[in-house]
Amino acid sequence: MSTSTSTLQNAAAPLARPIATVGAALLARLMRLARAIKHRHDAAMLGGLDDRMLADIGLTRSDLRDAFSEPLWRDPTTILVSRATERRVHRPRLPVRRRPDIADAPSLAPGQDDGCRHPAVSRF
Repeated sequence: MSTSTSTLQNAAAPLARPIATVGAALLARLMRLARAIKHRHDAAMLGGLDDRMLADIGLTRSDLRDAFSEPLWRDPTTILVSRATERRVHRPRLPVRRRPDIADAPSLAPGQDDGCRHPAVSRF
């Protein structure tokens, strides 16, 4: 190696780390943009579903409009996921009630009938 080549390498060494850092940041942003475009394409398929199918997954047409009103570089699925999760968390829960006309069945195990609550079953 000549002295001019080694001098250039020594001069470029302090710049290698910042250049690699900038390159990695640029690559990460490009990958995020590619992912957002792919998710935008995938979410566009939801536009083909009818309102009943959208309701089954916790979305509405206005959710789709809101998601696609975001800039192209933003991922629309983040809005869709947050809206569906919000609806799932805040939906009213139906109380679980036992029907009074259905009684507990007797035990199938021999000798275990003492837990039976059905009035029509006699105990041996």
